[in-house]
Order: sequence, then structure tokens, then C-alpha cells
Amino acid sequence: MSDLEPERSASTVLSHLGSMVVVSAILGVVCAGLAIPFAAVAGLSARDVAETMNELPEELETEALPQRTKILAADGSTLATLYDENRVNVGLNKVSKVMRKAIVSIEDYRFYQHGALDVKGTMRAFITNQAAGQVSQGGSSITQQMVKLSLLNQAGDNAEERKAAQEDTIARKLRELRYAVAFEQNYSKDWILERYLNIAYFGDGVYGIQAAARHYFSKDAGQLRLREAATLAGLVKNPVGYDPTNYPDKAMARRNVVIDRMAQLNVIPEKRAEKVKDQGLKLKITPNRNGCLFSNAPFFCDYVVQYLKQDPELGTSRTARENLLKSGGLTIKTTIDMRFQQAADDSVKDHVYATDNAIGGLAMIEPGTGNVKALAQSRPMGNDQDKGQTFLNYTIPEDLGGARGFQAGSTFKAFTLAQAIDQGISLSTRIPSPDSRTFSESDYEDCDGEPYGSGSFNVQNSTDAESSPNLYTGTQLSVNTFFMALEQRTGICKPYRLAKKMGIRLTNPTGPGAERVPSFTLGIADTTPLEMAEAYATFAGRGVHCDSRPVTRIEDANGTLVKSYPKSCLQVLPGGVADAVNDVLRGVQEGSGFGASNGLALNQESAGKTGTTSNQQAVWFLGYTPNLATASMIAGANRAGSPDTLVGQYVGGSYISTASGSGTAGPMWGDAMHAVEQYLPDDDFTAPPADQISGLLVEIPSTGGKSVDDAKKVLEDAGFATSVTSYQVDSSYPQGTVAYTSPGSGDTGSSGDTVTIYVSDGTPYVPPPPPKKDNGGGDKKDKKKGGGDDGNGNGGGNGGGNNKGRGNGNGGGNGNNGR
Repeated sequence: MSDLEPERSASTVLSHLGSMVVVSAILGVVCAGLAIPFAAVAGLSARDVAETMNELPEELETEALPQRTKILAADGSTLATLYDENRVNVGLNKVSKVMRKAIVSIEDYRFYQHGALDVKGTMRAFITNQAAGQVSQGGSSITQQMVKLSLLNQAGDNAEERKAAQEDTIARKLRELRYAVAFEQNYSKDWILERYLNIAYFGDGVYGIQAAARHYFSKDAGQLRLREAATLAGLVKNPVGYDPTNYPDKAMARRNVVIDRMAQLNVIPEKRAEKVKDQGLKLKITPNRNGCLFSNAPFFCDYVVQYLKQDPELGTSRTARENLLKSGGLTIKTTIDMRFQQAADDSVKDHVYATDNAIGGLAMIEPGTGNVKALAQSRPMGNDQDKGQTFLNYTIPEDLGGARGFQAGSTFKAFTLAQAIDQGISLSTRIPSPDSRTFSESDYEDCDGEPYGSGSFNVQNSTDAESSPNLYTGTQLSVNTFFMALEQRTGICKPYRLAKKMGIRLTNPTGPGAERVPSFTLGIADTTPLEMAEAYATFAGRGVHCDSRPVTRIEDANGTLVKSYPKSCLQVLPGGVADAVNDVLRGVQEGSGFGASNGLALNQESAGKTGTTSNQQAVWFLGYTPNLATASMIAGANRAGSPDTLVGQYVGGSYISTASGSGTAGPMWGDAMHAVEQYLPDDDFTAPPADQISGLLVEIPSTGGKSVDDAKKVLEDAGFATSVTSYQVDSSYPQGTVAYTSPGSGDTGSSGDTVTIYVSDGTPYVPPPPPKKDNGGGDKKDKKKGGGDDGNGNGGGNGGGNNKGRGNGNGGGNGNNGR
């Protein structure tokens, strides 16, 4: 015998005595009047143990078990799961019978016969452990195990409570027993078994029988068969050591132990047991995917989580809200349309590569609801910077956990345009707009009604434009000097405040890097795709601004409504003003507009605005239909996300020698929109009200043959002023009716313009004879009557007029349009 043997023997004796004390204490408490034969060895008495038990709370308040939260797309598909413990609670009736029999057979086969304590099991374990010289068999009932797991669960991250729940002391065992007695008195056996199956850890990050069934076998707990049930039942004793994904041989051996035990207890026939034991584990793993990193739309998912963490109704603190999201078993229903998301992802990946020194971002928002349909960016979610990965969301604003954003360039001109229209500046207003112009700060009124400053600055145009464009051409050609002059008329404050009402954060109005400055209209403020899509959705929504909304409702694990998120909308711009803005911006997508010239026009009506910063660090294309607004941004940025120029970079495999909104960001917008337009209702923009919007370009209606009063009404309803000539002209229309107008029908004029009405004398127009060869032309009288250079052409027959004429026949012959 070695020198250590006496010491070892003494230690073993003390260990055995401790075990006897525990068993004696338990037996003494549960069985009234039963002596505690070993208590004296440890200096305890039955009274000591009884008093200790009486000092404990009679019941353990069972808190709800943490469950994973599901985030769903608009179509109901799972977007992501969030959890601290991957658990989905199920009722016992949702667990297969063989699973229930397997867990009871191996853990506590007399569960339905004994009370809180299995006396026979405890004594058997005690005797077995004495014979073995160590703790080789446990005697805890399922109820006691459930109590211990509940205490651990409710300890959470509290180190002291977790230690107390696991310490190997008589006090802990007595505490657990007292709680177990209370559970047995107050709850049914089925309730206890159900909670045990839901709370148990099954290894590899899964908690509860439902999550375990889904993870290891890709089926629900109610569909488990003997082979699978025995595998899972065997895990609870040592979920790490028997983990079948890491130790399949040990897991199979443990499974067979369970099957043998079931056969021994006559739960299953011996023949069936031998047959199943010959089978492999046959795992069908469904990977655990915790968090947004594993989502098909990771940055939209991130946006949802950040959005909900800011909702005070979900908890008193940000930490409380986060805990609810990860353990509340919630179902979060979102607005994302995965068809739109796929289109956005595909387009961004095609146009900007993950490792480029640039960032591409797309945001899609539904006007009238604020529903965010998609968010995509070129840098994927992750930690590997060499692969271009990042956890920074460049599509949403900083206050939602996103990036600071990038300057938006000329897309901000739309706010000045809208303000100008709203305060009555005519769309036909022309402003001299030289290629370069020096402006004085004193000409710009700030919010206090005082001039902004006393300095001066120079502005240059980046596009070719006519010398004095109007609001249509100045916007469509994005003329810088035009908008700087227009902002002198609106002031800085009103466009700035309008932009904020439409969803642009603008958190730095004054001081260093201020945004509320004369150059505001040129887009010097940093912003994000989500903000810009929200703002332009306001134009598409006829002046109704809706807050961006990623979530529609939250339900608890039972399907009960926790909170709904209705749309939050407010009219911030008169509908007619928004209609007029849309009318102007349609020019970008039609004819020779920048968007149309780059192939961005859709098969339905659309409008847009380009944006390019002066140093070409960022380019934007903001385009929209009546039912979808999409912001496309490509910004130069190094690996750390700091701004850099796009010029001289390879972006999406193409070398950038010069960057522009329509030519660089536009195609990324176009590819996404062309893919989703098939899902959009084919709606048209509402025509602006000519009687409300000054200078609106309106087609002059046909009035030939109408009475003068009827013609005046038609023209005035279209937004024009009218005048009637004091004389009558030749026309085949009845005398006293309208012969034609100037400008003529089919031409366009600005609302508020005067249309002159010419009254028919009832005599068909007879063209003058051809000029004689010897004098080269007709006389002045005939020439004038024929509607020549005076521009009044006649519509009563041939329409008259030469190329200078603005007259137009309203019908009644084969007249042509004099232009």
C-alpha cells in the first residue's frame, strides 16, 4: 500500500459520509418521522435539516424560458433568427410518444410513480456509489433536474447565482428538493416533463427538444422516430461529450444504451431494439444560424434590429430591448420583398465589387407607406477586411447604427425646386445662368431672417446649358448657377427645413461642417440611400411623407400581438407642388434627359434626378415611379470607409476616368429597377393642377368649332388666361365660333400664359394666288390674310402660316401646325 492510500481512504470515507448525510436528510424530510441514521456523523440532526428546509421559499417562480426570435420577410419566409439560447418551446402533445418514453426510460423510469424524490432511485444510487468508491450514478428525478436547470436559467449572467445553482453542497440539494416538492404539489407530471424537455440542453448550441429535433434531424419533435429519439434522449446526461456532430461514435454508443434500457423496461420489443441499434445515426443537420450574419439580407436585418432597439415600448433600456429580441420568442414581420432584395443585391454586386475602393448602396421604399422593400450594399457583412467585409451598414443613417453617409450632390436641388414652386415661383421663370458666377452670402436669407453672411464664393456649372434656363431645363440639366440663384429667391431655411420634413437627418445646421449654408442646394450634406429614397418617395407620394418602416408587427411565441407598426405619414408638401416636381423630373427619364440617354427609362412612367459631388467622391441616381422610390449611390471609399475620389479607380471591373450620377450610379439603379418593374402596378403620375402651379407646361387643348364661352372655359380650366380678338377671320367653322387659337392646339404653354382666341367669320379660307414670277411674291394684303409672318395661321382650311407662325388649325380641313 502506498503512502497515499490512507489519505485516499479517509477522503473516500468523508465523501461517503457526506453522501449519506444528504440521503438521510432527504429521506428524513420527505418521510415524516423517519430517523436520519447518518446525520450525527456530520453533526446534523433531523431538527437541523427540517429547520433548514423550512427556511427555504416554498415555491420557485418559473420564469418564461428564453426562446429564439424569428424575423420574417413580407412573404412569411424566415429572414433570420436571433437568440442567446436556440430554443423553441413546444407543448408535450407536440413531442412524439417515443421521444417521451425514451427520455423517461433513461433519466427517471419511475417518474410517473414517485413524488419529488425517487426514494428507491436515491437509495440505489447511494449504494452503487458506495460500492464504486465514487459518484457513478445519479439519483436525481426529472423534477429535480428540471429545478436545477430552471435555477441555472434564471441565474442568467449573474455569476454568484450560477455558482449557487451548481455548487456541490447539501444546502443546494435541499433547496432543489424543496422546490421539487412544490412543483409536484402544484403541477401535473406532464407539465413537469414538458418543461424539462423544453429547458434541457442538447448540445451544439441547441436548447429544448424542438430545436434539437430541427438541428440534428431537420424535423419537428412530433415526427421523431425511435432511432432519433434515443439519440436525443442520450444527450442530456452529457450534451458536450455525446455531441453527435463532434463525437459520433460516443453518441451512437450512448444511443444504444438508451435503446437497451427501453427494451429492458419493456417499452420496446427486444427484436426492434436490436434492429435499430444496427442503424447509423443518420443525422440531417440544419445549421444554427444566429443573427443577421446568416441572413439572405444581412444589412436589412441589421436595420430591423437597430430600429427595434430604439423602440422604448419594447423595454426601458437598450439592453432590455436587446434581451427581449434575443430571448422573447418573438415573430417579427417585416416589409422586405425578397424579389426586390434579390434584384438590388444582384445589381450592386455587378456594378461594385466587395474589394473595390468604392461602396455601392441601394435602398427601395414604397411611397404612401414608407415600407422598406430592399437594402443592399457592395461590402458584405463579416470581419474579413481582405475580402471587403464589414459590419458597418452604409445604407442607413448613423443614428440607426449605420454610417455617416456621403455627400448627395445635385439630388438636393429637388428640395429647392419644390420650395420654389410652393412659394409661387413660375416654372417658366428664366434665370441667367453663366458657366461661372460669383455669389454673395448676403443675398441668402437664413432662418433668422438675416443675411447668411458677408463673404462671397464662386460656383461653376458641370453641365452644358442654355444661358437662361427655366425651372424645367435648369433642373433637367442640373445647372449649378441656376439653382444658386433660385435659392436666393427661396432663402436657405425653407428648402433646408423641407428636406428634414422629407426624411433627411441633417444633424449639423451650423458650425464647422455646417449643412444650412448657401451651397445647401448643391448637396454638400452627408446622407444615406435610405434617407434619400424616403425623401424622393415623398414626391412620388404626392407630398405625403412616410417614415421609413421596416417592421409591420411583432407577435409573441403564442401568436399574440405585442405591437403593431402602422405607417406614419404626414402631408409635408401640397399635392399639386409634388405633382409639378414629378412633372419636371420626368424630363430626366424621357427624351434626351440624362437618365433616358443612359438607358434608364422604364416601361412605365418614371422620374429621376442625378447627383455628383464636385470632387467626384460620390455619385447618385434618385429615380422613382408612382409606387417605388429607389436611391442608388456609388461612393469612393478606402478599406476603412473614409471618402476617396472615384476617378482613377476600378469599380466593378471598369476604370473610372470621370464619374457621373446618370452614367455611373444610374446603371446600378436601372438594372435593379428593370428587374422589379414587372412586379409594380403600371400607374401614372398625377398631372399637376395648372390652376395652382404657375408656369406649368401644359398642352393646349383643341377648341375649334366651340363657342367662345366654351373655349374660354376649356382653356382656363387647363390653367391658361385667354383673350379674344376684336375681329373675325376666315374659317369653315360656323360664324361666331372658334376658328383657331394662338398658340395652337397640341402646342405646349406654361400655365398662366395667355392663349388668344380667333373667331370664325363663317367663310372658308381661300389661299391667295401663287406669286407672279416677275414680282417674286404676293401683295402685302394677301400675305397678311394668309397668316404669314404675323404668326396667326388659319385653321379653317389649310392652316396657313409659315415656319415662323405660332398659329394652329383646330381642324376643319387639312391645316398643319405653324411652328
